[in-house]
Amino acid sequence: MGAVDLDLAQVRAFVMTAEHLHFRRAAQSLSLTQQALSKRIARLEDGLGAALFERGAGGVELTPAGVRFLDPARAVLAAGETAVAAARQLERPLRLDVWGHLFAPLRTVREVLDDPACGGVHAEVGPGRDLPAVAAALLRGESEAGFGRYHPFGDRRDDALAHRLVRLEPVDAILAADHPLARADALRPAALTDSRLILPAAAERLDFLRRFAEEFAVPVLSGEVNLGFDHLVERILGTPGGFTLLPAEVPLPDGCGLVAVPLVEPTPLYAWSLLWPRQQPDPGVAGLLRGFVESGRRRRWLEFRPGRDWLPEADQAQAREL
Repeated sequence: MGAVDLDLAQVRAFVMTAEHLHFRRAAQSLSLTQQALSKRIARLEDGLGAALFERGAGGVELTPAGVRFLDPARAVLAAGETAVAAARQLERPLRLDVWGHLFAPLRTVREVLDDPACGGVHAEVGPGRDLPAVAAALLRGESEAGFGRYHPFGDRRDDALAHRLVRLEPVDAILAADHPLARADALRPAALTDSRLILPAAAERLDFLRRFAEEFAVPVLSGEVNLGFDHLVERILGTPGGFTLLPAEVPLPDGCGLVAVPLVEPTPLYAWSLLWPRQQPDPGVAGLLRGFVESGRRRRWLEFRPGRDWLPEADQAQAREL
């Protein structure tokens, strides 16, 4: 097969769809119709001579070719942005990748970037698939910082990446309105041992939820492909005794049939961290970190009392370093 001239618009359509695994949401992110998005991906697949997605009743998944193509595709987009900035003699904005999308990380990022303490950092925020994908992008130089829940990898990446805990957020139990515990004003985690924790994605991508279930002996309903919040709602409503956990400030859609009940004694805390390459960090990282620290100080984002709250051990170690 001869050389292929990649169309960046098609590559961008592929990457956004791969990150959302949902054509409608990917199209909305790119301000396209779903039909236009599908055409771009079809043309890209024709040019490559390989299918990139499996489309079925269960949702959208990457094919083996799509998995292989994803990281190089991200690199192509990053190189294109750098080339445009160089031609225009513009300073390239700091690329901040976020993960943990069901937990709405942009709520926190938006507050920080709008805070004067951030010093006018010019940041471009984009979605990352998960912590390993964001870490890989940082180490390849495709992005300058990441925001989400960090936990140690146990390999060389722990030395190559710097991280700082920037927010601890209480989590609520999210239950169907007809769940036997739904009318409680608050619940102890131990009260959930007769319920089933529904994982919104594969267990290996959900370190916090797995550790919560282990700590409090809560049964787990195996995760499926992450098909977004609407699919998660359907699973909770359709599972007797089912529930999941979400940060307390994540709003539930009106009329969704779910209720949020605070957890106490102890209160589980979800740890958000800023992540960046340890060697030669982008100058904007310092301003971004300063914005997180100042915003967190005023909003009391880093309060942790061991007798009142619960954190996984790795997060406790980070909290003690502050």
